[in-house]
Amino acid sequence: MFRRVAMFVTAFATALALAPEGEAAVALRLKDIARIKEIRSNQIYGIGIVVGLNATGDDEKLSSQLVGNMLERLHISISANDIKSKNVAAVMVTADLPAFLPEGSRLDVLISALGSATSLEGGTLLQTPMQGADGQVYAVAQGPMSTGGFSVAGEAAKVKKNHPTVGRIPGGAIIERKIHTVIRPNDDVQIILNTPDFATAVRAADAIGKRAGATAHALNAAVIRVRVPEEFRATEQLPIFLARVQEVTVTPDAPARVVVNERTGTIVAGEHVKLSAAALSHGSLTIAIRESTHTSQPNAFAQGQTRTEKSTEINATEAKTGVFVFEDAATLAEVARALNMLGVTPRDMVAIFQALREVGALQCELVII
Repeated sequence: MFRRVAMFVTAFATALALAPEGEAAVALRLKDIARIKEIRSNQIYGIGIVVGLNATGDDEKLSSQLVGNMLERLHISISANDIKSKNVAAVMVTADLPAFLPEGSRLDVLISALGSATSLEGGTLLQTPMQGADGQVYAVAQGPMSTGGFSVAGEAAKVKKNHPTVGRIPGGAIIERKIHTVIRPNDDVQIILNTPDFATAVRAADAIGKRAGATAHALNAAVIRVRVPEEFRATEQLPIFLARVQEVTVTPDAPARVVVNERTGTIVAGEHVKLSAAALSHGSLTIAIRESTHTSQPNAFAQGQTRTEKSTEINATEAKTGVFVFEDAATLAEVARALNMLGVTPRDMVAIFQALREVGALQCELVII
């Protein structure tokens, strides 16, 4: 355990120390950090039945009712109370329907167990209508599932890999109704940043004006309004202009932020994180308590009784650490090297970052998740 933590701290410090100081952020295409407002996906879903399971299905009333309804449509009358099977499971089928896809196109679908099924491995989804928020059916899903996991149990042991109650069907849904997406050439186009930021929005507007030959303005931290030039206002020319806009490269800005996940020991720090002048010393106190039991057994001719005695051994160890002084505006590489020299663990780093922020030395936003 201690070796793994030490390797993590060393890797974290090495990665930051090798990063060139003052290097500008990477320029990204606008299509990678933003989207066109009118172009969006829509969520669709449906409730279906998975059959062909190896006694790993559920015995809920819902699955029996669904099977009964299916048989009813096939002109087979049977009461839901008479259906007893562990080879079927009621599932929820979900997918994202992208814009512009015509009827007949295929989508990947995600299948999740609704009831007490223990595994969907080897199952086949029966034809399931998938509807949108407006109640209209937009796709129909069906096919054999791929779970990517398994669950095997015996009398006294159980082996489980990944999550066997969730699976996918690549290309398992066929689009039956197209979602109409309209971009009017005479209207302005609005670009929506995935991460709102005023600096990034202004940079993107300037880059669009210089490289795409269009007038663009940042309305706020998330929205950029682009006026379509006259030569691209024809319906067949608009896709060419939008492709040029999406290929424009922008260097996104980001606030100084440190994100710490104490549960997994993950620490991610942005390039703008700075430290004011501060002195740092971190020590740890380890207390080990060991309980032991001793039995006193008299010999065969003695008149004594067998007794049990308990003893407690307590050891306290305090690690010796030095004091590291940060100069004003210390960089991430200097912070990483200092933490590595002190030999701190990820859990210790949380306390150090919190203390530095309390004294005002850590000039960034600290996010603990």
